[in-house]
Parts: sequence; C-alpha cells; structure tokens
Amino acid sequence: MQLLYGFLLAIIISFLAYKAHSLNKSGAIGAFIVGTIIFGIGGWKWAILLLTFFITSSALSRVFKKKKQNLDEKFSKGHQRDAGQVFGNGGIATFFAGLNLFYPNEPVIWLCFSASLAAVNADTWATELGVLNKTPPRMITNLNKIVEKGTSGGISLTGTLASLAGSALIALLASLLTSNWSIFLIITLAGLMASLFDSLLGSTVQAMYFCPKENKETEKYPLHTCGTQTIHLRGWKWLNNDLVNFACGLFGVIVVIMFSGVL
Repeated sequence: MQLLYGFLLAIIISFLAYKAHSLNKSGAIGAFIVGTIIFGIGGWKWAILLLTFFITSSALSRVFKKKKQNLDEKFSKGHQRDAGQVFGNGGIATFFAGLNLFYPNEPVIWLCFSASLAAVNADTWATELGVLNKTPPRMITNLNKIVEKGTSGGISLTGTLASLAGSALIALLASLLTSNWSIFLIITLAGLMASLFDSLLGSTVQAMYFCPKENKETEKYPLHTCGTQTIHLRGWKWLNNDLVNFACGLFGVIVVIMFSGVL
C-alpha cells in the first residue's frame, strides 16, 4: 500500500512540477521514477527530505531568475530541469531509499540518504544565492584569482553561507524526523564539504568550453547561447555538470561514512 501511495504521490508531484515549468518532459519522467522509489519504499520521512530539496531549489531558481538572466550563458542548462539533472541530484538518494527495502530501519542508510540530499541542496543553494554576492567570486583553487559570477569553481562568502544553510536545513529535518540530534552536525558538515568538492571539480576536471564569438568560458555544448559552436577548453569531455552533481551527492555520503564512527 505504501508503494501505491508513493506511486500516486510521485505522479502528482511530477505533473505539478511539469505544469509549473520546473521540469521538462524528461525531467518529469525522471522525477516520477525517483519519487516512486523514495516515497514508496522510504516513506513519508524520506519524502519530506526530497520534497524540501526540490521545492526550495525550484523556488530559489524562480525568485532569483532575473538576477541570473545574464548568467545563462555560463550554465549548461536552464532552470527547467531535465532527467539528467533529476538523476544527477537525486540518484544517490534514490539508491539508498531502494536499499532501505532490504535493510529497513538501518540508521546508516538514513544517514547516507540525508547526507546525499544535504550535499546537493547545499550546492544548489550556493549556485542560486551566490549571485547575490556584491563582489565577484574567487576560484576555489586560487583564492587570489577573481572570476565572473557563474564561473564553475568560483566561490564567494554569500555562496558558502548559502551552502551551509542549505545543508543545515536538510540536517535539521533529518534530525527532527528521527529525534536523533547527534547526526545534525555531521550531515551539515558532509553537505558543506560536498558542495566545496563540487566547486573543486568544476574548477579542475569538469568539461568546460569556450565561445569564440563572445570570448567567454561556458558549460554549454555544442552551441553557446548566441548560437556559436563552442570549443573544448579544459576538463574531461565526459564529465558534465549532471555527473558533477552526482559526484557531489556521493561525496556527501563518503564524508558522513568517514565520520559516522564518532557518533
């Protein structure tokens, strides 16, 4: 019966998100798959964490859409999420929700699930709110190097604080829902560290391209916003932003496992 409820809830959420233009068609299908597993196998507690990530990230994307309009050329995709973005952000969480079917009520599985969502929520909040920083960001690998807003690997005080807040929100709910406050700090830390790891990947090995017409670095491939074909600049061609987000969620799990022994 819980799986049926999860199936129905996933359909409703995916449909509403599609109608609200938060997801495109492939994104709605991806969200349906992710939602069915997390809602149906995990249950309402797991659903609350996933919905918190999805609703807050979508809301921030809409609220600060105007401030990011001139940065669209930097990002590989727009605010309307597709299947790649859905699985990139929710794939790790979905895996642990599925694992809960075989190992129900295992605290470490809930911990890993929460850490993965804290990681992607931290990264999303940093991206959406980092544009509010009054000064340009600095490259994470060289804090003396000032870069344009929206540049992969760029960090700022506002973005880092937003990352901390996004991670702490998931950690707060994960602790509240299980009445286990000993996990709050470790999940918060895992999310923050994973967000910084995401920036590190963005500055080093993520595939980046160059638009010769606009003379600007971008994630877009094969065409820039202006319609010009982009040229590979650096990074691994196969490592796009969706895979970096997936690695971000995985890194959050790794951090929480490393430190879970102290609980």
